[in-house]
Amino acid sequence: MILDACGTAAGMGFVAVARVTEDRWLTCASRDHVNFGLTPGDELDVASTICREVRACRNIITIPNVDDSEVYRDHPTPRQYGFKSYISVPIIRNDGSIWGTLCAIDPEPREIGKQAQLLFTIFARSIARELDRQDELAKGRQEVSEGRASLQTERNTARLREEFIAIVGHDLRNPIAAVASGLRMVESRELSPERRAMLVLEMQRALTRASQIITNLMDFARGRLGAGIEVNAPVPIDLEPVFLDVINEIEQVAGQPVLPSIDLPRALVADPQRLGQLLSNLLGNAVAHGAPNQPITVDIAERDGELVASVTNQGMPIPPEVQASLFQPFSRNESKQKSLQGLGLGLYIASQIALAHGGRIDVSSSAETGTTFTLHMPAKLS
Repeated sequence: MILDACGTAAGMGFVAVARVTEDRWLTCASRDHVNFGLTPGDELDVASTICREVRACRNIITIPNVDDSEVYRDHPTPRQYGFKSYISVPIIRNDGSIWGTLCAIDPEPREIGKQAQLLFTIFARSIARELDRQDELAKGRQEVSEGRASLQTERNTARLREEFIAIVGHDLRNPIAAVASGLRMVESRELSPERRAMLVLEMQRALTRASQIITNLMDFARGRLGAGIEVNAPVPIDLEPVFLDVINEIEQVAGQPVLPSIDLPRALVADPQRLGQLLSNLLGNAVAHGAPNQPITVDIAERDGELVASVTNQGMPIPPEVQASLFQPFSRNESKQKSLQGLGLGLYIASQIALAHGGRIDVSSSAETGTTFTLHMPAKLS
């Protein structure tokens, strides 16, 4: 309707709304009764148009008859495009920026009266207001969407925070209660030496569990505060004794057999404490979620320039949709009983340690082969 009204008022055959920038002239809408040939999406070389001059001066330019104009009589644009009459009005946004032009041309001279110029100006302002309104609507929709997302995030964070605190408190209370109960029983003179030694072992296991929970919590907090997992790897070190110590400790604490296969013929540059923590977390996950009557297998070797360490347990396979979020903090399998391990903190810390060493942890799980977590990291010698 705007194009028809402008074409009729000016008596011109081609009318267009054009997006005009410093380096582009793009047809957005057009009314072509003279076969000029421009349709929406078509472009012209902006340097060949008078609209560039309209954009520069920010004012309407009218040419009733090119041949009578001292300014445009020898201008290359009318000759290039074959028009005799021309009008173009800048479309100026509310922020003062020039968006484009409302323009018209005709191969014949046309009188461009005050009414026609006023109509072009009014419609150019209307287009600018509509563009501003569309931006405001889009901004409003985005703000509403972001507000809803932020509110949902806050709700989820609050829920997870409360759940996390409750679960951590529960998991720490159990080993502390076990130690307190064991101490009371050790004080009893009626216990046999064998029973006393068994109680001491149980208390050691409880304290190990509590220590691992606290270590993971501190690493998680450090990572969330932006410091990340720190590694200390100044020189190459023999990692086999480090891994064997962790495996022996897990066997004693969990009471579950671990079958290791370690082939590390040379010392590597890595943080032994962090890699021990990584293996401990993977083994702890295997103990918590694997079949209790089946051994856990550990395979560690240097292969093709990488340190590859895998931990495999038998039991129920992990569904693919759960695998995708295993290494995220607070992730968990909703079908499992909630625990600190179920929140994914141990696996999250393990993945961050791998990342700090330039590596990664992959997971595969099936009923036939069991569940395997595999560390891949560069085998650095210096």
